[in-house]
Amino acid sequence: MEIEKMLRLIQEYSEKYGAKFIDVRIEETQFVSIAVENGKVEEFEANQDFSIGVRALINGWGFSSTTDARNFEETLKVAIKLAKVSRADTSVYTADPVHDSVRIKEKIPISDVSLEEKLEFSLSVNKMLEEENIKTRKTFYSDSIVRKVYLSSEGSLIETVTPRVMVGISVIAKSNGIMQNYWKYFGGTQGWELINSVDFGYWTDRVVKKARELLSAKSPPSGKLPVIMDPELTGVFIHEALGHAVEADSVKSGESILAGMLGKKIAVDTLTVIDDPTIPGKFGSYVYDDEGIRGRKVEIIKDGVLMNYLNDRETSAVLGLEPNGHGRAQNASHVPLVRMSNTYVAPSDWTFEEMLEEVKFGVYMIGDKGGQVDITNGSFMFGAKEGYIIRNGEIVEMVRDVALSGSILETLKAIKAIGNDLRVEFPGFCGKGQWVPVDDGGPHVLTEAVVGGLE
Repeated sequence: MEIEKMLRLIQEYSEKYGAKFIDVRIEETQFVSIAVENGKVEEFEANQDFSIGVRALINGWGFSSTTDARNFEETLKVAIKLAKVSRADTSVYTADPVHDSVRIKEKIPISDVSLEEKLEFSLSVNKMLEEENIKTRKTFYSDSIVRKVYLSSEGSLIETVTPRVMVGISVIAKSNGIMQNYWKYFGGTQGWELINSVDFGYWTDRVVKKARELLSAKSPPSGKLPVIMDPELTGVFIHEALGHAVEADSVKSGESILAGMLGKKIAVDTLTVIDDPTIPGKFGSYVYDDEGIRGRKVEIIKDGVLMNYLNDRETSAVLGLEPNGHGRAQNASHVPLVRMSNTYVAPSDWTFEEMLEEVKFGVYMIGDKGGQVDITNGSFMFGAKEGYIIRNGEIVEMVRDVALSGSILETLKAIKAIGNDLRVEFPGFCGKGQWVPVDDGGPHVLTEAVVGGLE
């Protein structure tokens, strides 16, 4: 069905049924996915997805989707029918219509690179991981071109094209009955130039070296200790422990410990935290969110004060906040939710060496090994890929399976130093019932938290 006809139907049905708001997302994705394990190709797929999602607000929200454009009008009718019988005391932000067409450009388009070259690249990187004591070596490659058309009862018509590339390498080392794993991911809203920018020889050597070293590392100490988080762990901490707590849907429902805290001081004066979908090339970047709102750089915390929540059309209307373009969906078959993009701690003026000198006995923790956070009571627990004991300002020995835990607000107020070495280059997919691409990071940060083992 032609776009102009879809727009006419949206307007027609909106007026006929008194809809407060209707929007339509048309999404077509072309993707390649390759997985190699121990030299064997486990997955090699080049495919495409297509879906249309229709959302309507009348008495409450109604949502329906289809994978066949010929079913658009029927899908629109179903969404309206659901919206009529639904009951919800809610509202939605509306504004002037937006007409725009944006494409994030690649220097080397991934569509210009053959499937054979992508497979050969994946196999060659997997071969680089083949070393003594490495039991399992995995390589994952994926790319996608996502074409979206957004239509609304406001009269908006927005077209976007976004390329994304991701590469992951991981190994499991084994010796004397002990196994340790280590991994590294690279990703961005870029083309094949991202592949050319990475020294995979260096990174495969590093991943293998770290996994082997962890086999002979000791167990970590336990107790409340000074902790230096590396830029990757800083990013995960601020994404999981703070970022989810400032997503305005959890604030609206009263589930977040930061509900009602706007304008209040929740951290040390030197802490500024930002979410920014406009950073060029990052994995969580986008121009418009999935509600047709242009993505904006948001200062979540500025100089220790909670300044903003991340919001979508509904939460901005209900909470009386300015919309900032953080309504995101996994694809057009899912409804948008409030989500982060690229989240990071802003740098300050400490060097890493100055931070070390501040620690008589503590732990330096590197990387992300997963964890849990409870935004209702403000507690968290994260594992690190590797850790090191710090004694009298010097790194003295490696520890493995190390984790930190504590209270979000206590940890934000216990920060003693923020580094000058900002890095936002830790791509991944954030789950919240749906998966969306994100990035995070920060500089080194010295704080205090409870340290212990992962077991």
